[in-house]
Amino acid sequence: MKPPSLLLLSSCLLLVGCGKKESAEAPAAAAPNGAAVFTLTADDTMKYNLTRLEAAAGQTVQLTLTNVGTLPKQAMAHNWILLKRGDDPAAFANAAVAHQAQDYFPPELASEVLAHTRLLGPKQSDTITFKAPAEPGEYPFLCSFPAHFLTGMKGVLVVH
Repeated sequence: MKPPSLLLLSSCLLLVGCGKKESAEAPAAAAPNGAAVFTLTADDTMKYNLTRLEAAAGQTVQLTLTNVGTLPKQAMAHNWILLKRGDDPAAFANAAVAHQAQDYFPPELASEVLAHTRLLGPKQSDTITFKAPAEPGEYPFLCSFPAHFLTGMKGVLVVH
């Protein structure tokens, strides 16, 4: 028979080894004030760590985006832009390419945007707070830096 401390250590190691891996989907973590809280990362492979977020209709949302990459901002910057339901993220990304001076945010399409972060270089973060739309549905989000949307840097906020 194993001593109790060795048995306890073995059990702990087994539990740690069987831990759950992070998914590309995330229901919101709840803040004490009832806000939905999301922590997103973006990297040099042009991917968000999460591609599906969930929040309640009208809920306050706090979103932090961190560029964990190392490439210079001119080559690999990232942002997070939430569009209205039914808007075309590909059309938004295509229009953004012509707006380098505006950090790839096309002013002519600003009315389609519900929330957005600033364009981030390596090791930079931005936190935004906004209200989830009142109408349930799926709302697309994307990175508007050239070619990032095309390589899969997009997702959806699902409002219940």
